[in-house]
Amino acid sequence: MAASQPGAMFIAGGTDLVPNLKRRQFDVPALISLSALSGMRLIAGDAKDGLTIGAGATLDELAHHPALNGPYRALAQACDLVSTPQVRCMGTLGGNLLVDPRCNYYNQTYSWRKAVGFCLKKDGDICLVARSSPRCWAVSSSDSAPVALALNATVVLHGVGGERRIRADDLYKDDGIDYTTKRADEVITSLHVPASKERMTSAYWKLRRRPAFDFPILGVAVALSWDDGMVQTARGALGAVGSRPVDITPFLGPLTGSRPDDRLIAEVADGADKPARPLDNTDLSHYWRKRMTRVYIERALRDACGLPPVEGRLSAQVKASSM
Repeated sequence: MAASQPGAMFIAGGTDLVPNLKRRQFDVPALISLSALSGMRLIAGDAKDGLTIGAGATLDELAHHPALNGPYRALAQACDLVSTPQVRCMGTLGGNLLVDPRCNYYNQTYSWRKAVGFCLKKDGDICLVARSSPRCWAVSSSDSAPVALALNATVVLHGVGGERRIRADDLYKDDGIDYTTKRADEVITSLHVPASKERMTSAYWKLRRRPAFDFPILGVAVALSWDDGMVQTARGALGAVGSRPVDITPFLGPLTGSRPDDRLIAEVADGADKPARPLDNTDLSHYWRKRMTRVYIERALRDACGLPPVEGRLSAQVKASSM
C-alpha cells in the first residue's frame, strides 16, 4: 500500500467494496488482496482467557462458531444477520467493521447521483441530508461494530509503522467520510474480546425492512456481566443511528447491582434511546426509527437477561409508533 499509486485500496471479501466500485463511488487505481496474509482467519480462545478473532474470518464462520455460543453470542447474532448467506460466506469480520457509511444520496448509481448534483461524500460540495452542515452525515451501517463496543473489544492494526492496539470505540470517528482512525497503510489483523471474570451474556437486535437482506437501520448490542443473579456491569451500543456506533453504556447504569425485571428494563430502555438521533438518510421514517430505538433496546436487554419477549406490549408499541 505504501509503495503503490495513491488511492489504492485493500480488498478482502469485497462484498461492500466491489458494489461501491461498480457505482463509481471509489476511484481506485489498484486493489491489494489480503487473502494471502497468514493467521487472518484464526479463531482462538474462550470466555475464560479472552477470544482472538482474525479479521479475515468470514461472517458465516463466526455466526456458527462454538466459541461464540456463550458470552459472545451477540457477535454471532450480528454476523448471522448480515445480508444473505452468499455474502456472509464471502464477507469478513474486518470488512464489516470497516463497512463504508451509507446514505440514500450516496448509495446510488453514478447517473442518479449526477442528476441530483452529487453529495458531499462523493463529487459534491454539500451534504444533501443537512445542507447547511460542513460535514457528511452518512450512517455507520456495520452490524459487528456496535457489538465490538458492547464487548469492550480491542482492534489490532498493522501498517508501515508496526502494530498498534486500540479500543474498538477509538476506531471510529463521527464523520461520514473520514469515519475511522485507521491509517491508509494499515490493515485490521484481529479483534480481541477480553475475558470475563463473571458470567456474561450478550445480545444483538437488528431492525431493517427486509429481514433476509437489508443493511441495518437500527442495531442494538448489549453485554451484561453477572454475579449471583445480579448485574455487575452493563455495556451497550447502537448502530445505524449516526456516523459512528453510539455508546449507550452510561444509560445502562441503573441495571448495575440489580436483578432486572420488566419494570426496570422498560425504564432503562426509555432513557437509553436518548443518544439516538437518526436522520432522514436511510430506509423508513427517521421519526419511526427513533421510536423503535427504545423498543429494540428493551428487546435486546430482555434477550441478554434471559427473559421472554413481552410480545403484547412491544407489538402494541410498534403499532402505535407506526401510526
